[in-house]
Amino acid sequence: MIRTTVDTMSKNGISLGLALAFTSLASTAASYAPDGRSNAMGNIGVATADYLAAPLYNPALLAVFHKSDDIGILLPAIGVNAKDADSSLETIMDLQDTIEDYENSGSNSAGLEQDINNYLDELNGNAPVNVTAGVAFAIAIPSNNVSVSIYGRGYVEAISNVNVYTSVDTTERYEKSTVEVTGFGYTEFGIALAKRYTIYGESFSFGVTPKYQILQTYSDMTEIEDFDLELEDADTEVTAFNFDLGAVWMKNNFRTALAVKDVLAQEIKSTTNKTYEMNPQATLGLAYSAEYFTFGVDVDLTEQTRYVELEDNTQFVRVGVEVNAWHWAQLRAGFEHDLQDTMEDSLTAGIGISPFGTLNLDVAGSYGSDNQVGASASLSFTF
Repeated sequence: MIRTTVDTMSKNGISLGLALAFTSLASTAASYAPDGRSNAMGNIGVATADYLAAPLYNPALLAVFHKSDDIGILLPAIGVNAKDADSSLETIMDLQDTIEDYENSGSNSAGLEQDINNYLDELNGNAPVNVTAGVAFAIAIPSNNVSVSIYGRGYVEAISNVNVYTSVDTTERYEKSTVEVTGFGYTEFGIALAKRYTIYGESFSFGVTPKYQILQTYSDMTEIEDFDLELEDADTEVTAFNFDLGAVWMKNNFRTALAVKDVLAQEIKSTTNKTYEMNPQATLGLAYSAEYFTFGVDVDLTEQTRYVELEDNTQFVRVGVEVNAWHWAQLRAGFEHDLQDTMEDSLTAGIGISPFGTLNLDVAGSYGSDNQVGASASLSFTF
């Protein structure tokens, strides 16, 4: 059985147990930020995120708030994305059930033996299964002097590959077929700072986020009949200090923004000699933001490398829209396209409920072809 759980963030990062028995989920995300509002709008946020989610996208937006805002609390924000282009997870579960029946069948096993070989043939050459899960929190105090936010974010990416053994003997074939799992865990804790300025009559906001990072790798190899994945103990771990930078230019209802995440490049090598890189990620954001309507576009100016050996680079163009119904409810939709073609195009949608402007519940979902789906939710309080 395959299960998926996300443990809480700790000094050792977060761990992922993968068991998607409830569905044949599968997708991924790089530098994952679980946020129900932005995720529903195609994962845009560099020019459109609210001040509470600003550290996840662009620290400069922390200084863009309403006069009535005194403090905001985001707790929790959770999300999972998955990509299983060939429905491998479902096939593995069917195979495991069939193997169990086969081993208990005695002499009446010819049909089951053929089923096992059919499942193994189906798994042979399948695309890797990618799953990403994450959590986040933030406590923000906006101010006309310097806005401050204390926040934390963590996610785990897991990539699994099935290796089918070649043999004429069915038992030997499934006993020597394996599932290899490579995982990357990331946690950051930081303090975002931002201030708004008027320069030559134009309104600007600038922000910086000093942060502490924990990078971890996971690896596991198991026989396919015993595949029950839980990534708990990291193989390697690297800690570092880093920072993000952001700027926003505001002209009436229009915004132009630039964010650079992880200015200092980091890398970590697993015990299986796979290297995960986190290079500086620059993203340009354009938006029109009015009281009851928001439209935005985010364009990654750089590609994200991720696993060097797996050719899983990503570079996104994202578009999103939000319609606000008198600050009590919101409808959102979006679209994202990976210029590197690692991820399929995705459509996103979601709703927000914000009674009295104090309690905010945001829910989002995404869908792409080839069994690529995702979901996220966030709960926040603003006073």
